[in-house]
Amino acid sequence: ALIGVIMIMTAKHNRTKDIGKIMVGFSVLMTGMTLMSGAVSPLADSPQFSHILTAFRNPIMGVLVGAVFTGVIQSSAASVGILQALSLTGQVTYGMAIPIIMGQNIGTCVTALLSSIGVNRSAKRVACVHICFNCIGTLVILPIFYGLYWLLDFAFVGSAIDPAGVALVHTIFNIVTTAMLLPFTKLLEKLAYTLVRDSKKEKEAKEKHAMLDERLLATPAVAIEVCHGVTMEMAELSKTTMELAINMLFQYDKAIEEQIEENENRIDKYEDKLNAYLVRISKHSLSSKDSRTVSKMLHCIGNFERIGDHAVNIMESAHELHEKGLHFSGDAAKELRTLCDALLETLNMAYQAFEKDDLAIAHQVEPLEEVIDTLNLELKNRHIKRLQNEECTVELGYIYQDLLTNIERISDHCSNIAGVLIEIDEQQNIHKYLFKLKENDETFQESYHQYLNHYYLELGQPTLDEVVDA
Repeated sequence: ALIGVIMIMTAKHNRTKDIGKIMVGFSVLMTGMTLMSGAVSPLADSPQFSHILTAFRNPIMGVLVGAVFTGVIQSSAASVGILQALSLTGQVTYGMAIPIIMGQNIGTCVTALLSSIGVNRSAKRVACVHICFNCIGTLVILPIFYGLYWLLDFAFVGSAIDPAGVALVHTIFNIVTTAMLLPFTKLLEKLAYTLVRDSKKEKEAKEKHAMLDERLLATPAVAIEVCHGVTMEMAELSKTTMELAINMLFQYDKAIEEQIEENENRIDKYEDKLNAYLVRISKHSLSSKDSRTVSKMLHCIGNFERIGDHAVNIMESAHELHEKGLHFSGDAAKELRTLCDALLETLNMAYQAFEKDDLAIAHQVEPLEEVIDTLNLELKNRHIKRLQNEECTVELGYIYQDLLTNIERISDHCSNIAGVLIEIDEQQNIHKYLFKLKENDETFQESYHQYLNHYYLELGQPTLDEVVDA
C-alpha cells in the first residue's frame, strides 16, 4: 500500500500511477479479507449461526440468497470474498456454497442492468446477454449437478469448503457455462433482440434494408430504383441529424444527443448495405443511364455518411459546452448562427440536387460553398481578435475552432455531392471545371457575391457593394 501511494503521488507517467492504484487496490482488498476473516471466526462456535446455515441446505434458497445479496452490494467479488471468509468457520459445505456461488453470478448482473438505464438498445442487449448467460448457466448446471449427486452420491458435497474451494467452484461454473453456451451465440443474440425490441424507426430502417433483396438483381433497373429510394432515406436521415446537431449548439437537450448517436449508427448501416448492394448491381450489364445513376449513388453515399460523422462531432462540442458550463459571447454566438444558416442552406441545396438529379441546383452549390469558406476565414480572424482582447478563453477557443473546422468540411462534402452530379452528367473533370468556374465564370461570380452580401448583412458587415461605393 505504501509503495502504491508513493507511486501515485510521485509518478509523472499515467501508466506508473495506474500500477500504483492497482497495488493500493489489492492492499485494501486483502486488508478487508483479513478483517472479515477475523470478524467471522467466532461464528464457528455459535449454535445460532449453525442453525441459520441449515436453511442453505435447500439449493433454491442458496441461489436466491446469493443473487439478492450480491445484487444489493453490487459486487460479486465482495460477496465471494464474504463467502470465503465464512468458509473459514468450517461450517459452510460444498453443498451450501455451490448454489450460493451460482446465485452470486446472477446477482452480479444487477450492475450491468443499472448501467443499461438510459443508454441505446445495443447497450441494453449487451446487459440482456449478460443476464441470460448467468441465468441459463444456473438453470442448466444446477439440476445436472444435483441429478448426478443423486445418482453417484458425491462424497465432497457434505465436506467443509475453504476459500480456495470457493474460488475453484466459481471458476469452474464460469468456464463450464462459457463452453456450454459458446456454440449458441446466435441464439443468445436472437433472445436479446426478442427481449429488447427495436423502436418503430429502427424497424422501418430494417424494412428499408430488407427491400434490397437479392432477387431484384435479376432486374437491375428495378434494383436501382429501390436503391435510390433507400439512398434518399439515408440522405434525409443525415440531413435531419445535422440539423439536430446544429440546434444543440444553441439549445442543449440530452434526449437529442442520444437520438443523434442512434441516427449516426443507422446511417453507418445504410452505407454498408447500400455499398455492398450497389457493387453487386454494377457487375450486371447496365444501360448508360443506369450506370451513371449507380456511379452517382456510390460516390454520394460516402459523403452522406461523413456528414453524419461530422454531426456527431458538433454534438460532442455542444455536450462539452454544456458539461463545462461554457457559453460563447453574444458576438461569437451570432456569428456561429449565421455560418450555420449558410451551411444548412448549402446542405438543403446539395440534397435537393441529388434527389431531383437537377444540375441547375447543383451548379448553385459551389458559389455558396465558397461563401462558407470566406465566412469561415472571417470568423477565424474575429475569433483571434477576441482572444487578443481577452474577450474569449482559450478553452472556448478550442471548441469554437473545432466547430468552424467541422462546418467547413461539411460544406466540402456538399460540394462533393453536387460535383459528382456535374462530373458524371456533363462528363468533365470536376477539378478543372471548378478552377475555370472560379476564375472566369460570370454567373458563378454573380451568385457568389449575392450569397456573400446576404450573409455579410447578417453578420453586421458592410456588403461588397457598400465597400465599393465608399
